[in-house]
Amino acid sequence: MSKNAGVLQTNKEKDCPLTCIVIGAGSRGSGYALYAKLFPNEMEVVGVAEPNDSRRSELLKLGTITEDKIFKDWKEVVEFEKFADFVIIATVDQDHKEPAIAFAKLGYNILLEKPMAVTEKDCREIVETCKQKNVKLAVCHVLRYTAWVKKIKEIIMSGQIGDVANIRHTEPVGFWHFAHSFVRGNWRKEAESTFSLLSKSCHDVDLINYWMSPRKCVSISSFGKLTHFTKRDKPPRAGSRCLDCQIEQSCPYSAKKIYLDAFRQGRTGWPVKVISDVVDIEHITEALQTGPYGKCVYDTDNDVVSHQVVNFQFDNGATVCFNMVAFTQRLCAREVKIYGTRGEISFEDGWEHVQVFDFLTQQTTYHAVVSNHPNLMTGHGGADFHLMQSFLKTLRGETDNVTGPEETLSSHLLVFAAEKARLENKVVTIDPDGSF
Repeated sequence: MSKNAGVLQTNKEKDCPLTCIVIGAGSRGSGYALYAKLFPNEMEVVGVAEPNDSRRSELLKLGTITEDKIFKDWKEVVEFEKFADFVIIATVDQDHKEPAIAFAKLGYNILLEKPMAVTEKDCREIVETCKQKNVKLAVCHVLRYTAWVKKIKEIIMSGQIGDVANIRHTEPVGFWHFAHSFVRGNWRKEAESTFSLLSKSCHDVDLINYWMSPRKCVSISSFGKLTHFTKRDKPPRAGSRCLDCQIEQSCPYSAKKIYLDAFRQGRTGWPVKVISDVVDIEHITEALQTGPYGKCVYDTDNDVVSHQVVNFQFDNGATVCFNMVAFTQRLCAREVKIYGTRGEISFEDGWEHVQVFDFLTQQTTYHAVVSNHPNLMTGHGGADFHLMQSFLKTLRGETDNVTGPEETLSSHLLVFAAEKARLENKVVTIDPDGSF
């Protein structure tokens, strides 16, 4: 094993915590770092790079980062020799590639927030660099680690429903969540972030790829557009900001409802904490008066699609339909139906059981889905915790059940192919190597 391989040195004691640098201490980076607070014997955060003073200060409360390992920019970190076992890269989507390449070249193992990068070329370069430098790379497709996703895979592999013929999978984004993140928020404009399917639903395409494995996708079609959140849909008498709008009370997307009312009801976490570093009535009001989250949803510069359907055909003839839609009551609570030759699987996020109907017996069986995770790490139904646990075990050589770079790349390539199909209004053929 090379001393610069980024894998743990053989003389590192098994009971010593793995050391980590957090690159980007927003909600995702700080969320993963909570593992160090809960299990300091397994993981220790020894460095941070974050331009926002408030977010950086929050991470320093862990008490394990020395003054000389506090940075505002990740580029400052790579000027030092390697001083940790791995990095968590949770910068904004379009800023994933550069730090991933730089830290891989220094021999750091990498936990990279999804999406891996915002272009096919950059994704391929990240994977190739990590392979060349022999470093571990895991992308945070956290849904892979939820109890219900793993249970569905287990049922498919058992042969209980025969061969999978069709999957119908839906991501209901949530009407106000879409307004927050994709109309007013960081993912509203493709040129400043990326397209909706990659930023919001690469999780789901990865699940489809996971459930259908070892079958390979051979062709893709896709349709979608931006509906409703446009200037032509702006109601008469609507203002440019919700705080000054005459008809705000009749608008379901009112920023007053989403942020001010939530705060008054005691909900101070996401999404309220996103719009202001200081969560009180004065600062929230100021953010709505001056920032993007107070703008009318019909009067912003958003351009990403609000709904999209993707159709996949696999090499055995199986078909999959994925539907992403903004206009839903349910918030990111996936809905799944898997149709096999001997039975079908049904699940909706929030159910306590995966249901399996057997065609022969005409009976439904119920498979419990239970996630044993700490209350402090409830993100994605506890999947954030299970991802961190699996990644650390992989670095220690105890297991290797995190999604590897090649598998992650294959699902990302399907996302890029789907967007090509939508933009060019054609069926895209996928080659055996994943190219299209």
